[in-house]
Amino acid sequence: MGFHEPDRDENTPLIQTDEVSPKRLRQYQMLVELGQLIVSEIKMDTLFEVIAEQTRRFMDTQGCSVFLFDEEKDQLWSRVSTDLKKDEIRFPADHGITGWVFQHGQPLLINDVHADPRFYPEVDRKTGFATRNILCVPLINRHKKCIGTFQILNKKSGSFDVEDQEQLKSVANYVTIALENAKLYEDLKLLDKAKERVINHLAHELKTPLAIASGVLEKVTRETRTVPGLHLEETLKRGTRQLQRLFDLQNKIDDILNQRPVVEQQRILDIIQNSADLVEGFTDQGPANQAEIMKGIADRIAALFSKDPIQPEWLPLAPLLEDLLQAARSAMGARELEFMLNTEAPGQIHMDRQIVEKVMGGIIRNAIEHTPDEGRIVIGSNKASDGIRVWVRDHGVGITPANKAFIFSGFFHTMDTDLYSSKRPYAFNAGGAGADLLRTQVFSERFGFSVDFESRRCVFIPEDTDVCPGRISKCRFITDREGCLSSGGSEFSVHFPDDLSRFS
Repeated sequence: MGFHEPDRDENTPLIQTDEVSPKRLRQYQMLVELGQLIVSEIKMDTLFEVIAEQTRRFMDTQGCSVFLFDEEKDQLWSRVSTDLKKDEIRFPADHGITGWVFQHGQPLLINDVHADPRFYPEVDRKTGFATRNILCVPLINRHKKCIGTFQILNKKSGSFDVEDQEQLKSVANYVTIALENAKLYEDLKLLDKAKERVINHLAHELKTPLAIASGVLEKVTRETRTVPGLHLEETLKRGTRQLQRLFDLQNKIDDILNQRPVVEQQRILDIIQNSADLVEGFTDQGPANQAEIMKGIADRIAALFSKDPIQPEWLPLAPLLEDLLQAARSAMGARELEFMLNTEAPGQIHMDRQIVEKVMGGIIRNAIEHTPDEGRIVIGSNKASDGIRVWVRDHGVGITPANKAFIFSGFFHTMDTDLYSSKRPYAFNAGGAGADLLRTQVFSERFGFSVDFESRRCVFIPEDTDVCPGRISKCRFITDREGCLSSGGSEFSVHFPDDLSRFS
């Protein structure tokens, strides 16, 4: 799938120079120029500005806006427009004239909006813009799906007419194509960012243990030379060779980061295949003990990927959450956090205890690691239509919109790589591979429960490169604790259905 140019269809006027007036020909030329400007822009934020400004001039109106459909929230939203300034406006997808156009896929021309019962004045109230008349058309993509609406407001010369409507429909063809191209570009950037984050994480995780292992091996090599009769030369040489393989792997990852091609991919697989040599290089054990070690590793791998039947039981929810909370408090050490337990549904869930403990324990730890000291974490539950919903809400730093799509992917950290550091579990901003959340996602698919996630990045540190000091009282942006508690945070919720029999 790639970027595409506009196709001529029944909505695109055919220019017949011998049948149109010079004025109309000039309009067609302006329309083509406008289309070229719109389609040539590929960055979403800039695109909204280009569409709004150029269309407003072309159609001679006071305002112009684009509303896109958020399928997940069933809302229409606008990121940037001349009439809405730079505020993001959201409202239900069936509200107002814009909602009607979106739902019906048909244009509307209304020269007295206050006389039309479909007019939704809430947008004007929020923006301070006084809408007098409106011409709104649907944005229909090449798959015949409506992705939003395109509207102009307050024609300067009076009332909108049918000719205005036809012109706006022609502009809408370009707008739709440009928006879809920009969306594709944004998606590609997100995927590229996720790939870079994974590689950055692996490279970062390799550096410290490799440096420590190299130092330890060098020290052991020096000291054993002074002790007669140990005969460890060959073992240490073997360990050095395998350690060098890991350094080679790190260099390859650096090559990937620098966008240089990696030709010897098979050698990476060889490192995994020869991991037994690395174990042997650091153990001065006999063949029997080596076999026992390798069997233990094999058993561990089998346990990680095993699919033993779960053993569901009815678990009282309130005491289960209290136990998990107490375990987290004990594990987090000197962290200073406020916990609140709110079990609106004090009933039971039918699930394997170990699965629940791993899932909810991992989510609680994630909340602790993303909440600064003096912050608050709320754990609760409520009754759902066919089960119970358990949720963990933190008032922490939150996740940037670009990272939300990858939060369950594993091997993906939400901090900028230059700020990333591996810390002890439960420490603020403790680095990690995201294995807990990845495991939660895998468990949910296997055992029949669902996981939802919402997050709002702290308004004072909106980017991955922004740093939270880790304690509310040290934040330079706020004057009291409530300022932090209301600035951002995340909520993970797990829905445990009543009937899990088919997953047993």
